[in-house]
Amino acid sequence: MDNVLEMRNITKLYPGVVALNDVDFTLARGEVHALVGENGAGKSTLIKILAGATDYDSGIIMLDGRELGKFNPHEAMRMGISVIYQEINLVSNMTIEENIFFGREIRKRNGKSFFLEKKEMIEKTSEVFKSLELDLDPNAKVSSLSVAYQQLVEIAKAIIYDAKIIVMDEPSATLTNNELDVLFALIEKLKRNNTSIIYISHRMDEIFKIADTVTVFRDGTYIGTKKVRDTNKNELVKMMVGRELSGVYPVNTYRSDEIVLEGKDLFNKRVKHVDIYLKKGEILGITGLVGAGRTELARILFGADPYLGDIYVKGKHIKLRSPRDAIKQGIALLPEDRKTQGLILRMQVDINASMTALDYVSQNGWMDFTKEKAMVEHYVEVMKIKTPSLKQIVSHLSGGNQQKVILAKWIASKSDIIIFDEPTRGIDVGAKAEIYELMNQLVGEGKSIIMISSELPEVIGMSDRAYVMREGKIVGELGKEELDQEKILLIASNFKGEMS
Repeated sequence: MDNVLEMRNITKLYPGVVALNDVDFTLARGEVHALVGENGAGKSTLIKILAGATDYDSGIIMLDGRELGKFNPHEAMRMGISVIYQEINLVSNMTIEENIFFGREIRKRNGKSFFLEKKEMIEKTSEVFKSLELDLDPNAKVSSLSVAYQQLVEIAKAIIYDAKIIVMDEPSATLTNNELDVLFALIEKLKRNNTSIIYISHRMDEIFKIADTVTVFRDGTYIGTKKVRDTNKNELVKMMVGRELSGVYPVNTYRSDEIVLEGKDLFNKRVKHVDIYLKKGEILGITGLVGAGRTELARILFGADPYLGDIYVKGKHIKLRSPRDAIKQGIALLPEDRKTQGLILRMQVDINASMTALDYVSQNGWMDFTKEKAMVEHYVEVMKIKTPSLKQIVSHLSGGNQQKVILAKWIASKSDIIIFDEPTRGIDVGAKAEIYELMNQLVGEGKSIIMISSELPEVIGMSDRAYVMREGKIVGELGKEELDQEKILLIASNFKGEMS
């Protein structure tokens, strides 16, 4: 295959940080090329440079054998480079066709005036959907589409703009398995049409399923490129983190029969008559398909949503009317959407980490900043939070380090019951291993964890016991020795056949 893109010796410096250090990246025509590395490895910086959104300090970019000078995002699109970011960039109250041609409408002159060629734009949109075998109405509102189909609209937009290169940044982060199959089928069609795809993902299974080639970055440097057929997961992980990650899932040896949290007949609009209990020092997994009611159950246990039924903490009957009530009972929640619900992104690390522990770092209503600094420094060191200073704005941290800041916040508040909702979503493999180890340390100290996860290997590897949910109900309970991926999926999907 000939190369459609070559990026040679690309270097990008920020004050005090080398984001990219003399890196290379080559993309062949009609291939799916995975770009992997831990958060902070330089993947996003390289893609922003390719999209024309960020300038680079030195290096060469060749497109179809022609060296490019400096260019902006509009010029990148005209050259056939399209980036589909994690945050979908569509206007929800506009139609699919209006989104696809937004800013590039087809107009026709009539005297001194211009008129939109609405019919032609709808026809072009329909033609692209037909070529991709997508059953979508160009006149449908984007707000009526699932996240997966919104991503497909972004891809259709790229094709109408004659994209030679499509970059997909964590496209599967919010997709169900069925939606992922639709995306993968479309990627195969794009390959057959000689479109080149750069696929960024933390999910190894996807890389080995969809990619032809994989390039690894680490700490802003180029580590190597492999044909997917010639490598394996362990080799890639070692390239990404610079070390072996043996025993990714640590073993919890803590044992206790003491029940620290119990819910009886919990009920609201999304949760249906749920009974649940959690032991001291236990990691209790909760899994199920998207929409099963897992997060809604967590919100009840954190006092965020109203409910009927009874909740007991360490044998005492309590009523949770708000998260404040839950926090007083030692219950913490690391939410699925950490950026909007778990952190104040524009504030510093120290403020985020200490906000739930003000009683411990203040006296007579006055903040003891020396005590606060000492406390936050302790957690930054113990939890290996990578930050240049305690005053770093938390939005500038990687996903794994943001998750650690939230965890530090709750440990500082002396919480004994910690609910993790999708604890490693969007986190690289190295940071995942560190989060797992921190969870294991917490239960080793006698704290208790409820872990909600869509990743079945994570549920199986980390849980001492697990509940399976479906349609707001708990439909199965499995002990450690019973945890099996096929068994969980059969229960979660209400499959009626025989289990092998």
